[in-house]
Amino acid sequence: MILVTGATGAVGREVAGLLAAAGPVRILARRPERLTVRGDGVEVVEGAYGDRPALDRALEGVSSVFLVTNSPTDPDDERVAGAAAAAGVRHLVKLSMMAVEEPGADDFITRWQRRNEETIRASGVPWTFVRPRTFMSNTLSWAPGIRSAGVVRALYGDAPVACVDPRDVAAVAVAVLTGAGHEGRTYAVSGPEAITAREQTAQLSRVLGRPVRFEELGLDAARTALLAKYPRPAAEAFLESAERQRAGAKAAVVPTVEELTGCQARPYRTWAADHAHAFAAE
Repeated sequence: MILVTGATGAVGREVAGLLAAAGPVRILARRPERLTVRGDGVEVVEGAYGDRPALDRALEGVSSVFLVTNSPTDPDDERVAGAAAAAGVRHLVKLSMMAVEEPGADDFITRWQRRNEETIRASGVPWTFVRPRTFMSNTLSWAPGIRSAGVVRALYGDAPVACVDPRDVAAVAVAVLTGAGHEGRTYAVSGPEAITAREQTAQLSRVLGRPVRFEELGLDAARTALLAKYPRPAAEAFLESAERQRAGAKAAVVPTVEELTGCQARPYRTWAADHAHAFAAE
């Protein structure tokens, strides 16, 4: 039995779906009503990471865990790793981030994920870290502006990033969860090309069949927009990350998707075509 956490998120949802298509899978969900993966082989345990009895129920008889955490203040990785060790879990696959392995990345979110990885290493549970680059699905945040005004407003329109389709990250994670010999290894995961926000906007315009223009935000405007959505430490981390992207730190392409899954990584134009409905005009 494999336990999937984060199954309402971009990657966890896909991991759960791929595993459910092949056999039984168990999901730990704080809000089960939000799950899209269902079926006879899908077992759901309702609970949060801080609910140790629920966590113990979810881990009973489990051989492998796919772990996604998103709170920089709660010790969720420690909670899951400790419970997994007590339950005799043989493999913990952690969704991390590529910046963890980059010395120049020292923002709040990257430091948090580094600590998470250290916690899992210290737990004694055999581990694998899947470290993706920026998700293509992050551009869904542009959808309101595209739908209402045909405009994308973002910072640094010419900064390249080898963004990755969450479906490809999930396929890598499933290969690691169901394959052998991955314990103690880290896998950086990127898309097949480095692409800028301006180029992504042009591709969305072609997919939608209507004009979509790019307007570059200034730093102050970008900070104000981020602070309206996130706490200051997270907002500043996103700005630091954007500076690294502008300097070219996120442009490298790695072949992990093809090496582990046998399939080529999807380019942004494919992701955009598959999600065009999200950007459709009002």
